[in-house]
Amino acid sequence: MIEIHGRRYDTGQTVRIQVDGDRIESVSDVSPPADASKWPLIAPGLFDLQINGHGGTWFSDESLTPEKVIQALEPHYQFGITRLLPTLVTASNEAFISGFTAIRQACEQERWVDQMVAGCHQEGPYISREDGPRGAHPLQHVRAADWDEFCRYQEASGDRIRLVTLAPEAEGAVSFTRNAVAAGITIAIGHTGANSEQVAAVADAGATLSTHLGNGAHGQIRRHPNYIWDQLGDSRLTASIIPDGHHLPPSVIKSFIAAKGKSKIVITCDAAGLAGCPPGKYKAASGDVEILEDGRIVIAGQNQLLAGSSLTTDVCVGHALSVADLSLREAFDMAGRTPCQLLGCEEVQLAPGSLADLVLFDYSGPGSRLQWRATIASGEVRFGEIPRL
Repeated sequence: MIEIHGRRYDTGQTVRIQVDGDRIESVSDVSPPADASKWPLIAPGLFDLQINGHGGTWFSDESLTPEKVIQALEPHYQFGITRLLPTLVTASNEAFISGFTAIRQACEQERWVDQMVAGCHQEGPYISREDGPRGAHPLQHVRAADWDEFCRYQEASGDRIRLVTLAPEAEGAVSFTRNAVAAGITIAIGHTGANSEQVAAVADAGATLSTHLGNGAHGQIRRHPNYIWDQLGDSRLTASIIPDGHHLPPSVIKSFIAAKGKSKIVITCDAAGLAGCPPGKYKAASGDVEILEDGRIVIAGQNQLLAGSSLTTDVCVGHALSVADLSLREAFDMAGRTPCQLLGCEEVQLAPGSLADLVLFDYSGPGSRLQWRATIASGEVRFGEIPRL
């Protein structure tokens, strides 16, 4: 039995939470101490739909092994993440088979890995071939949407692929979307230069998400209509955003949230496989890249064209809190509850019977970072320690 004292992230009420096994057994209000500010805040763990790797390991690497998967996943507990989708980006057929196989094997080897991996995200290779929308995805591996090919990847993953990002203009995108939705797979629009009719056709076929809206786009587009407005204005599409301080300016973050509504925004960090590596120049599948001191990953030789992010989900939540006038509950829901609803996963609540995926942290207000004290996943303390109060 684990006993936790703290302040609810949603109401500020001081509570005692008892955890038995992997479930919350009870939540009871308690009288606040003389200085309740010393008690940690308690919230559901973060859930990121788009993590490409960590510490130099990419989940789409042909040489990926179960051991590398485990090494890349475990550090995320220190960022308040209890569930995530390992994301494989555009690569060769062999790399997809190898990556999904290694993730499946890691899940079969370690119970905590299987709990953390809520599914897999296949981002590409069915995306735009154009510079700009394609982003840092290697052109030589971009190809038409192929359901039979995807089924081989799904088999390799052990039926763990739950999210696929594709471009509506990719050959076969509409029929692929229909097949995927019928199989219970969520389809996202991303890395696209599609026209209005193409965006609408994939949404009509069942797409429900926009992947990192506002990024994976041309540097300049026509005023209107364009594929950003088309997705922003479609109420069927939830939007994921990367509020890390680099990918989107504050005005765009606020505008996207205002247009979509707070319940239809997902916060992701889209961390590259180089996340956790020190600043410097590195080789990547897309070519030479550089991690700058501020955490941006750019195409080597300049400091404007982004090639990913080395920042983590908690940094994105903290930045969104600072620039978008969000409450703790709203920001944590964007990085937890909304992803669960989108994928049909179990939601974590501070209530009896809920899955005990919890984080204990301190937060001093806009402009400050989230400071993690402990991360509890499926009832086990995976990072830090529960303070004795």
